[in-house]
Amino acid sequence: MQNHKLQNQGEFKRKINSRHLFMIALGGVIGTGLFLSSGYTISQAGPLGAVISYLVGAVVVYLVMLSLGELATAMPVTGSFGAYATKFISPATGFTVTWLYWLCWTVALGTEFFGSGDTYAKVVS
Repeated sequence: MQNHKLQNQGEFKRKINSRHLFMIALGGVIGTGLFLSSGYTISQAGPLGAVISYLVGAVVVYLVMLSLGELATAMPVTGSFGAYATKFISPATGFTVTWLYWLCWTVALGTEFFGSGDTYAKVVS
């Protein structure tokens, strides 16, 4: 038996590249919700319609995220993006936006649980 010594042991660097951020974002996007909704979308719109609808949705999300990035850079606030709705529209709109965002993620969490439980039940049986 040879004694293998590890070279460069303990020389990790604390830095993150754009490819790391891309992979983190990609891993966050691909979930059970995407797979659960894709089947329904394909059955209703067909393959080409599904691709077109996902592309349109991606453009809308991209534009919204660009706008939020510009707002966060120009006027950093301690709250979420509901603070921008409060500042530029009204406090009632900011309140509504914040609670609707919470409700959206609460429903999404339920969908994730359903998808994982459904997948587990199919694997076990």
